[in-house]
Amino acid sequence: MEAEAQADAFQRRALGRIERREWRKLRRGEALDPYELYVSLGLAIAAGLLIGIEREMSAPTDGSQSFLGGARTHPMVALAAGLSVLVSRETGWPVVVVAFAALVLFLIVNFVDDVRRNANRGLTSEAAFLVSFLLGALSLTRDVIRPAEHKYLAVAGAAVLATALLSAKPALNPLVRRITRQDVVATLKFLILAIVVLPLLPDRPLGPFGALNPLQIGTLVVLTAAISFLSYAAIRILGPQRGLGLTGLVGGLASSTAVTLSMSGRARAEPRLVDSLALSVVLSSSIMFVRMGILVAVAGPRLLRLAWVPLSAMAVAGLLVSLWFYRRSQRTAKGELELANPFELWQAIKFAFFFALVLLGSKAATVWLGAKGAYAAAALAGMADVDAITLSLSRLGQGELGPRVAVVAIFLAGASNTVVKAILAARLGGWAFGRRIAGAFGVILAAGAAAVLVWVR
Repeated sequence: MEAEAQADAFQRRALGRIERREWRKLRRGEALDPYELYVSLGLAIAAGLLIGIEREMSAPTDGSQSFLGGARTHPMVALAAGLSVLVSRETGWPVVVVAFAALVLFLIVNFVDDVRRNANRGLTSEAAFLVSFLLGALSLTRDVIRPAEHKYLAVAGAAVLATALLSAKPALNPLVRRITRQDVVATLKFLILAIVVLPLLPDRPLGPFGALNPLQIGTLVVLTAAISFLSYAAIRILGPQRGLGLTGLVGGLASSTAVTLSMSGRARAEPRLVDSLALSVVLSSSIMFVRMGILVAVAGPRLLRLAWVPLSAMAVAGLLVSLWFYRRSQRTAKGELELANPFELWQAIKFAFFFALVLLGSKAATVWLGAKGAYAAAALAGMADVDAITLSLSRLGQGELGPRVAVVAIFLAGASNTVVKAILAARLGGWAFGRRIAGAFGVILAAGAAAVLVWVR
């Protein structure tokens, strides 16, 4: 009797542990919801159907390539993958491996047959089948992504992205043909700097006055390079042969000085196009103030409350003047602006040193001379480059420099850069062109000065 009582007690404890384990699984969402099976199967079929419809619509109609399958085959593949995962819950994962191997074997046989017939084809269709299989398998898993709602979103999102990539061939192929090896190398350099080098920089104040933080300097250098890099990519996508207004709009994000130099040279050679060329220069300089606003928002968001008014005033004034030039020109002349890839490793290193010097000089001038020192440093640095001084002043303006002084100094940097471009335009483009640019820039600077006097002070 005692042995039977002990056996009953052991059985009750074992059953209790099993019940508690199942209850914990249910609370953690590990138990299978009654409707999850049907939703998962439907999701697998829907994911395969989405990819299959795209494949069938993209199938060649001239018979030059074999057609693997479309709106029916892909859902069947996804459903087969889901059912194999469902069966594997009782038999183990080998059944999924066998199903996947059967699909791969089918794809290999079809590919070998196409090669034997000298068919001209790639591997996109085969990759699409593998994606359909994996999405179907993922739909029926229980513990890979939890809760189930996240799994549904992941499968649906992956199916949409895969379909978008498959349908993007007409847009991607011309883009790839425009990309050069130098573009690829420059992209890799930028990624190395942003992903590999930047996280290794120390995050602590260094140098005189504690003004140099390597991580902050590196972050701001990467930010500036990213803006120029993305705008250069936009130019490459749009192509160099565009309207002069569009060239100024896009080129202003990369380098308004480059736009000014290019258009000033053309103005002397083609005096009939001075209004169109002036449109490009003024528009690019207007976009420069938008770029400065983005840098302030990222590097010193607390300054944006004061800085956005003068920067917006100058940008809007420039756009209005650009509209006036556009109405004067009424031409459809095409402009060509050849910009080299803006990211070069040596250029990034030089910018980092230049930015560090500007930051150190601004801090020293602020400590020794107060606000007047910051104004002088901004005006001098802005003659060469507005990005570095904008970033450094945005950082200093959140500390001892003060937001008002920093915003006024940023305006002075933009103003000095604008004056230098007006001088370059008159020197390179002749008096007729320089007079137009000087008048337009005068309107822009007057609007900015009025905004500073009213809003900042």
